[in-house]
Amino acid sequence: MIIPAKAAISREIIRWAGQMIGALVVFGAILFLSAGKLDWFSGWVFLGLNALTQLVSAAVLIPRQSGLMAERTRVREGTKSWDRFFVLGIMVFGTAGIIITAGLDARFGWSTPIHQNFAAVGLALAFSSQMFVLWAMASNPFFATTVRIQTDQGHRVASSGPYRWIRHPGYLGSLIYNLSVPLVLGSLWAYLPAAVTILLLFVRTGLEDGTLRAELPGYPNYASAVRHRLIPGIW
Repeated sequence: MIIPAKAAISREIIRWAGQMIGALVVFGAILFLSAGKLDWFSGWVFLGLNALTQLVSAAVLIPRQSGLMAERTRVREGTKSWDRFFVLGIMVFGTAGIIITAGLDARFGWSTPIHQNFAAVGLALAFSSQMFVLWAMASNPFFATTVRIQTDQGHRVASSGPYRWIRHPGYLGSLIYNLSVPLVLGSLWAYLPAAVTILLLFVRTGLEDGTLRAELPGYPNYASAVRHRLIPGIW
């Protein structure tokens, strides 16, 4: 017999799966409507990359961090008010902005064609960056969608996995991903919304780090031991 807590988590995992499938469908529609065609190889590669990433994430996280997946299905109580702006901004520029720009670029031919070797490098980097984020998620049971102190979950400092070397590995993975996706989609113009997204990621990293220093017990000591927030050796 499944106890209520496990049943609730199971429902949230199903909800998460539905959200991921829905996102693929919506972003695929936006991508190909922007391009004005379905026979766009780079667009299908991008969708395939994201589908594969979600499948691997489910295989890794469901048996290990099912509570984390439940946490990430919605904006929870206690989310910082300023982070609602960043979540929306990153979604608009980092996801919708990049794929709309790339799609329009594919339709109107704004960019000089990107050599297939650069596209392959971009694909490898994009997948690797997503796996790096997955490593961070598997190492941190409090890897929430939004910035909040999860007092209801016994929030504590994560210091294993990539957190041994950098305090916000998830943001580093996202930064590399946003640098890689324009290459995957063959659009230099897509670097414009990607640049805005990267700026938002830097600001959000600083704000989240300040929140954790002020509100999460043990974090100041952790920050003293792990000096860099986002880019090892630099910041």
